[in-house]
Amino acid sequence: MANGWKKEKTYSLFPGQSFIQVGTISIVFLILIFFFFCSKPTSPLPSPLSTFPAFPTSISPVDCSATPQARPIFANMVEGLRFPFFYSLSDMGALPDRPHKNIVRMIKGKMFQRPDISATIQEVLGKKKVGEGIVVDVGANVGMATFAASAMGFRVMAFEPVFENIQKICEGIFFNRVSGRVALFAAAASDKRGDITFHKLEGRLDNSAVSSVGAKLAFKSNKEVEMKVKSIPLDDIIPESQPVLLLKIDVQGWEHHVLRGATKLLSRKGPKAPYLIYEEDERLLQASNSTSQEVRQFLAGVGYKSCTQHGTDAHCTKQ
Repeated sequence: MANGWKKEKTYSLFPGQSFIQVGTISIVFLILIFFFFCSKPTSPLPSPLSTFPAFPTSISPVDCSATPQARPIFANMVEGLRFPFFYSLSDMGALPDRPHKNIVRMIKGKMFQRPDISATIQEVLGKKKVGEGIVVDVGANVGMATFAASAMGFRVMAFEPVFENIQKICEGIFFNRVSGRVALFAAAASDKRGDITFHKLEGRLDNSAVSSVGAKLAFKSNKEVEMKVKSIPLDDIIPESQPVLLLKIDVQGWEHHVLRGATKLLSRKGPKAPYLIYEEDERLLQASNSTSQEVRQFLAGVGYKSCTQHGTDAHCTKQ
């Protein structure tokens, strides 16, 4: 065999070096590695409690380290943002026949499609300064607004009552290394404190809602599941001394209730009042016994008289 090893010839990984020399070099190398790792200071990821104001004892941020891991995991970075981030899907689509479009994109080697709300959040916050205030994300879903803000350096209070979505946000907190910037609450923001009946749809967790009609409006064939979740007014958890730059609300028709529970926050004067983005879908609002007109009247009463429509979202500011 032309390429066979010659039995009479010995080979060494360290030609020209004796066994003692090689052993000495190995020991020195291992000692250097030991001191390198031992001398590095340990700096665990900060807890959200260390960077946010004190929260009411009745509700604390989710401990993602104690949250069961969801599987399977489909996560990727989004495309087309100045401050990109990772997020993890909860809607897998009808596997295996009709998988979610982002699963198909990932298989093809493409990044996830840019969520419109992420681009909007970064556009609004591009005019703000990190450290001037926090962002409040109500109806966080899998964190597309939360991570758009935290990727820019802003601190975020996120509210999401659906457990499967909470798991995905916890994954995103790890993927994006933002545990010190995101405080996640397993609760539905509302105008009353207590428990509330929530409706989620199997396979469509982005359409979960307080209203059964609102949850099934676009997906009548999906199985509906009722569950009890904690509800809390934003005014009960956000101190009056805490500046809020942006309040985003997307709760499938429950917007009016969330806004009423944030009356003190929204009544702040002039530039101290947050920039407001909320979903204004007349069908969903009516399913929750309110209307877009009632919402606009309420907002005008607390000083938000300038609102513009962006698709199904309304953007409101105080002049």
